Amino acid sequence: MEPVTLTTDRLVLRAPDASDVDAITDACQDPDIQTWTTVPSPYSRSDAEEFVRLVSAWWADGSETVWAVRADGILVGMIGLHDIASHRAGGRAELGFWATPAARGRGYVSEAATAVVDWGFRELGLARVEWRAVAGNVASAKTARALGFRYEGLLRQAFASGDRREDSWIAGLLRDDDRTPVPWPMLD
Repeated sequence: MEPVTLTTDRLVLRAPDASDVDAITDACQDPDIQTWTTVPSPYSRSDAEEFVRLVSAWWADGSETVWAVRADGILVGMIGLHDIASHRAGGRAELGFWATPAARGRGYVSEAATAVVDWGFRELGLARVEWRAVAGNVASAKTARALGFRYEGLLRQAFASGDRREDSWIAGLLRDDDRTPVPWPMLD
Protein backbone atom coordinates (compact mmCIF):
# COMPACT_ATOMS: atom_id res chain seq x y z
CA MET A 1 0.00 0.00 0.00
CA GLU A 2 1.09 3.58 -0.51
CA PRO A 3 1.85 5.75 2.54
CA VAL A 4 -1.03 7.95 3.64
CA THR A 5 -0.78 11.40 5.23
CA LEU A 6 -3.20 12.16 8.05
CA THR A 7 -3.93 15.62 9.42
CA THR A 8 -5.60 16.75 12.64
CA ASP A 9 -6.24 20.20 14.07
CA ARG A 10 -2.62 20.55 15.22
CA LEU A 11 -0.68 17.73 13.61
CA VAL A 12 0.53 16.29 10.33
CA LEU A 13 1.24 12.57 10.26
CA ARG A 14 3.29 11.25 7.35
CA ALA A 15 5.64 8.35 6.77
CA PRO A 16 9.13 9.24 8.03
CA ASP A 17 11.75 9.79 5.35
CA ALA A 18 15.42 10.72 5.05
CA SER A 19 14.68 14.29 6.15
CA ASP A 20 13.59 12.91 9.56
CA VAL A 21 16.73 10.86 10.32
CA ASP A 22 18.48 13.48 12.45
CA ALA A 23 15.33 14.31 14.45
CA ILE A 24 14.60 10.60 15.03
CA THR A 25 18.21 10.03 16.11
CA ASP A 26 18.01 12.93 18.57
CA ALA A 27 14.63 11.84 19.97
CA CYS A 28 15.74 8.25 20.50
CA GLN A 29 18.56 9.36 22.80
CA ASP A 30 15.84 9.90 25.41
CA PRO A 31 16.17 7.28 28.17
CA ASP A 32 12.37 6.93 28.45
CA ILE A 33 12.01 6.05 24.76
CA GLN A 34 14.81 3.51 25.13
CA THR A 35 13.26 2.06 28.32
CA TRP A 36 9.64 1.79 27.21
CA THR A 37 9.97 0.91 23.50
CA THR A 38 11.87 -1.51 21.31
CA VAL A 39 14.31 1.05 19.88
CA PRO A 40 17.95 -0.06 20.09
CA SER A 41 20.01 1.21 23.00
CA PRO A 42 22.33 2.92 22.40
CA TYR A 43 20.63 4.48 19.36
CA SER A 44 22.72 5.65 16.41
CA ARG A 45 22.11 7.59 13.22
CA SER A 46 22.40 4.32 11.28
CA ASP A 47 19.56 2.92 13.43
CA ALA A 48 17.36 5.83 12.30
CA GLU A 49 18.38 5.33 8.67
CA GLU A 50 17.50 1.63 8.90
CA PHE A 51 14.19 2.46 10.60
CA VAL A 52 13.20 4.82 7.76
CA ARG A 53 14.13 2.13 5.22
CA LEU A 54 12.06 -0.47 7.11
CA VAL A 55 9.04 1.83 7.38
CA SER A 56 9.01 2.19 3.60
CA ALA A 57 9.08 -1.61 3.21
CA TRP A 58 6.34 -2.08 5.83
CA TRP A 59 4.04 0.36 4.06
CA ALA A 60 4.74 -1.39 0.75
CA ASP A 61 3.89 -4.87 2.05
CA GLY A 62 1.01 -3.68 4.29
CA SER A 63 2.43 -5.22 7.46
CA GLU A 64 2.78 -1.92 9.35
CA THR A 65 1.81 1.72 8.91
CA VAL A 66 4.12 4.16 10.66
CA TRP A 67 3.87 7.93 10.77
CA ALA A 68 6.19 10.70 11.93
CA VAL A 69 4.05 13.09 13.98
CA ARG A 70 4.76 16.78 13.38
CA ALA A 71 3.47 19.91 15.10
CA ASP A 72 4.37 23.20 13.43
CA GLY A 73 6.83 21.30 11.24
CA ILE A 74 8.74 19.81 14.20
CA LEU A 75 8.94 16.06 14.89
CA VAL A 76 7.07 15.44 18.15
CA GLY A 77 6.66 11.68 17.99
CA MET A 78 6.18 8.49 16.07
CA ILE A 79 3.02 6.38 15.86
CA GLY A 80 1.97 3.30 13.99
CA LEU A 81 -0.23 0.29 13.54
CA HIS A 82 1.99 -2.77 13.83
CA ASP A 83 1.56 -6.47 13.06
CA ILE A 84 -1.45 -5.79 10.86
CA ALA A 85 -3.38 -8.99 10.27
CA SER A 86 -6.23 -9.24 7.81
CA HIS A 87 -9.24 -11.46 8.23
CA ARG A 88 -12.60 -11.72 6.48
CA ALA A 89 -14.34 -10.79 9.73
CA GLY A 90 -12.05 -7.76 10.14
CA GLY A 91 -8.39 -7.60 10.95
CA ARG A 92 -6.36 -6.55 13.96
CA ALA A 93 -3.30 -4.41 14.59
CA GLU A 94 -1.26 -3.12 17.52
CA LEU A 95 -1.01 0.60 18.22
CA GLY A 96 2.46 1.83 19.19
CA PHE A 97 3.75 5.34 19.84
CA TRP A 98 6.37 7.52 21.47
CA ALA A 99 6.68 11.26 22.02
CA THR A 100 9.72 13.47 22.32
CA PRO A 101 10.37 14.83 25.83
CA ALA A 102 9.41 18.39 24.79
CA ALA A 103 6.09 17.18 23.32
CA ARG A 104 4.88 15.16 26.31
CA GLY A 105 1.82 16.37 28.19
CA ARG A 106 0.44 18.38 25.26
CA GLY A 107 -2.10 15.84 24.01
CA TYR A 108 -0.27 15.20 20.74
CA VAL A 109 -0.17 11.42 21.15
CA SER A 110 -3.88 11.20 21.95
CA GLU A 111 -4.72 13.42 18.98
CA ALA A 112 -2.50 11.43 16.61
CA ALA A 113 -3.70 8.08 17.99
CA THR A 114 -7.34 9.00 17.49
CA ALA A 115 -6.62 9.77 13.82
CA VAL A 116 -4.62 6.56 13.36
CA VAL A 117 -7.15 4.29 15.08
CA ASP A 118 -10.06 5.86 13.17
CA TRP A 119 -8.12 5.41 9.90
CA GLY A 120 -7.36 1.76 10.76
CA PHE A 121 -10.99 0.94 11.47
CA ARG A 122 -12.24 2.83 8.41
CA GLU A 123 -9.59 2.17 5.75
CA LEU A 124 -8.10 -1.17 6.82
CA GLY A 125 -11.38 -2.64 8.04
CA LEU A 126 -9.87 -3.53 11.40
CA ALA A 127 -12.18 -5.10 13.94
CA ARG A 128 -9.71 -4.71 16.83
CA VAL A 129 -6.75 -2.55 17.77
CA GLU A 130 -4.51 -3.69 20.61
CA TRP A 131 -2.25 -1.64 22.84
CA ARG A 132 0.67 -3.20 24.68
CA ALA A 133 3.25 -1.63 26.94
CA VAL A 134 5.92 -2.70 29.36
CA ALA A 135 4.24 -3.18 32.73
CA GLY A 136 4.90 0.02 34.64
CA ASN A 137 4.59 2.42 31.69
CA VAL A 138 1.84 4.44 33.36
CA ALA A 139 2.03 7.36 30.90
CA SER A 140 1.29 5.07 27.96
CA ALA A 141 -1.48 3.34 29.90
CA LYS A 142 -3.12 6.69 30.67
CA THR A 143 -3.08 7.56 26.98
CA ALA A 144 -4.58 4.22 25.96
CA ARG A 145 -7.30 4.48 28.60
CA ALA A 146 -8.13 8.03 27.47
CA LEU A 147 -8.56 6.67 23.92
CA GLY A 148 -11.16 4.18 25.18
CA PHE A 149 -9.03 1.03 25.27
CA ARG A 150 -10.16 -1.63 27.74
CA TYR A 151 -7.48 -3.18 29.96
CA GLU A 152 -7.35 -6.93 29.33
CA GLY A 153 -4.49 -8.17 31.46
CA LEU A 154 -0.83 -8.86 32.10
CA LEU A 155 1.23 -10.88 29.63
CA ARG A 156 4.14 -12.50 31.43
CA GLN A 157 7.53 -11.90 29.82
CA ALA A 158 5.80 -10.89 26.56
CA PHE A 159 7.89 -7.77 25.87
CA ALA A 160 11.22 -8.52 24.24
CA SER A 161 13.79 -5.93 23.21
CA GLY A 162 17.45 -6.67 22.72
CA ASP A 163 18.48 -9.09 25.46
CA ARG A 164 15.67 -8.25 27.90
CA ARG A 165 12.24 -9.72 28.51
CA GLU A 166 9.61 -8.02 30.65
CA ASP A 167 5.96 -8.36 31.55
CA SER A 168 3.57 -6.27 29.50
CA TRP A 169 0.09 -4.90 29.84
CA ILE A 170 -2.45 -5.43 27.08
CA ALA A 171 -5.65 -3.57 26.24
CA GLY A 172 -8.02 -3.68 23.30
CA LEU A 173 -10.35 -1.40 21.41
CA LEU A 174 -13.06 -2.83 19.18
CA ARG A 175 -14.46 -0.94 16.21
CA ASP A 176 -17.86 -0.53 17.88
CA ASP A 177 -16.66 0.16 21.44
CA ASP A 178 -17.89 3.21 23.27
CA ARG A 179 -14.64 5.13 23.69
CA THR A 180 -15.53 6.59 27.07
CA PRO A 181 -12.61 5.84 29.42
CA VAL A 182 -13.24 3.09 31.96
CA PRO A 183 -11.33 2.14 35.12
CA TRP A 184 -8.02 0.32 34.79
CA PRO A 185 -6.64 -1.51 37.85
CA MET A 186 -3.16 0.04 37.76
CA LEU A 187 -4.47 3.58 37.23
CA ASP A 188 -7.38 3.80 39.66
